[in-house]
Amino acid sequence: MTDFKCGYVSIIGQPNVGKSTLLNKILDKKISITSRKSQTTRNNIIGVKTLKNAQLIFLDTPGIHSQSKKTLNKYLNKSAKSVFEDSDILLFLIQRNKLTAQDKSIINEFKNSNVKTICAINKIDQIADKNSLLPLINELAMEHSFTDIVPISALKGNGVDNLVNILKSHLPFNPYFYPIDHNFNQHSNFFISELIREKITRIMGDEIPYEVYVEVEKNEVIDNRLEIDIVIYVAKSSQKSIVIGKDGEQLKKIGTATRKELQKIFNKKVMLRSWVKVKKNWNTNIERIQSLGIGNSIDV
Repeated sequence: MTDFKCGYVSIIGQPNVGKSTLLNKILDKKISITSRKSQTTRNNIIGVKTLKNAQLIFLDTPGIHSQSKKTLNKYLNKSAKSVFEDSDILLFLIQRNKLTAQDKSIINEFKNSNVKTICAINKIDQIADKNSLLPLINELAMEHSFTDIVPISALKGNGVDNLVNILKSHLPFNPYFYPIDHNFNQHSNFFISELIREKITRIMGDEIPYEVYVEVEKNEVIDNRLEIDIVIYVAKSSQKSIVIGKDGEQLKKIGTATRKELQKIFNKKVMLRSWVKVKKNWNTNIERIQSLGIGNSIDV
């Protein structure tokens, strides 16, 4: 038997509980976008954490909306649930205060699976008295026989190392699936498009639905300068003027925020050109959603 441990860990939970923030903290790199908008994550993003004698392969799934009737949401729900049986460990993430009906609905989705399930209670940095978590922990234990229940703060890092060690202890014995020096490709069109979409959701707030997508048409290094051309697609004509803003102010904010972060990541000058176009009702067409790679596993 090999001395190495390796396996898949799927991070699941309802929207906005901090799944992407936790994944970014564990990997100490930004691979998953974060915002306060529901279902910002659209793909089962694979991130690899290699430790001494262990390798954890993370899937960051879209937040689950059990009752949603929207085509895009239903497709994302299906994508999130599809990883359950393909995982070695399910990491169920919840908020700090209480177990909601939505949380219980998600528990019911994996309750009958044979996969080890660990629950992480996030945002404990916002709790003054940690003893106040005890009723929630008891309620969780009544709902499901979790392998472990771990309080954490994904944002501050509290308890995250302990969580990683617990995940490591429950991995199966396997040789590494990825090379030790495996790294995600920040230069990829996928990473760049996700970063831009993060800026859109943060800057636009609730002014425009999250059903926008970004396509990178050019991504080249010329004379040590990264030149990127992107198109932001919206589902309705009325949304185009909102994204652009008066005298192009909103689009300029999106571009400036994106360019600054890319220059920090790549340590080189970035020229970013952007356009906004309408692709009517793209978010209600399953074939079009699939063609964009939404809901697929992405090896970053």
